[in-house]
Amino acid sequence: MRILIVEDDTQLAEVLNEALSDRQYATDVAGDGETAWGLIELWSYDLVVMDVTLPKLDGVSLCRRLRDRHLTTPVLMLTARDTVADKIIGLDAGADDYVVKPFDLQELMARIRAMLRRGSITTSHLTWGKLRLNSGTLEVTYEEEVLHLTPKEYALLELLVSSGRRVLSRAGIIDRIWSLENPPTEETVKSHIKSLRSKLKLANAPDDFIETVHGMGYRLKSEKEA
Repeated sequence: MRILIVEDDTQLAEVLNEALSDRQYATDVAGDGETAWGLIELWSYDLVVMDVTLPKLDGVSLCRRLRDRHLTTPVLMLTARDTVADKIIGLDAGADDYVVKPFDLQELMARIRAMLRRGSITTSHLTWGKLRLNSGTLEVTYEEEVLHLTPKEYALLELLVSSGRRVLSRAGIIDRIWSLENPPTEETVKSHIKSLRSKLKLANAPDDFIETVHGMGYRLKSEKEA
């Protein structure tokens, strides 16, 4: 599990980073909203823990940007503002939970565990350009042409669509769609990507519908071009 901490209070950021690292979570830390957005565009996170009052781009605006880009990563907001109106603003912006400072660290860790168990926000339909995924029937179409995918190919394509333009490394893909007890090699990921590209091409998708970001991983072609 990978968590992004967005907090400009360096002491609090260190406390959160240490607490999460001790619990075996992989963590990244950003001290302002714009830096956080750059990381979100590059990597796939299982959770974002963000302060509301941030330099450059505040937490509410950052959360709205995530949701405007159809990114479903769970968001837990931290703030010193404890009025009902402030909570409504945060939740309406797309936050999944809202914790008021000062907070009990053990309670916060419990909330984080609960959010990670729930996973990302789920929807019955996902779209990317002319691509359509129905999570209820597991049917995938491109320009109304049905793609016949294996369960792992479907899971991989669903992960790519859910991640938007963020780059997914092969190791990150393995972490998210394979069991930790029996993870495959990165060559297996390459093989699944190759198969997906072939099936998408048969449905008249662009050759680079799944882009390779050299040295980093994979992401989908811009939605407007897909």
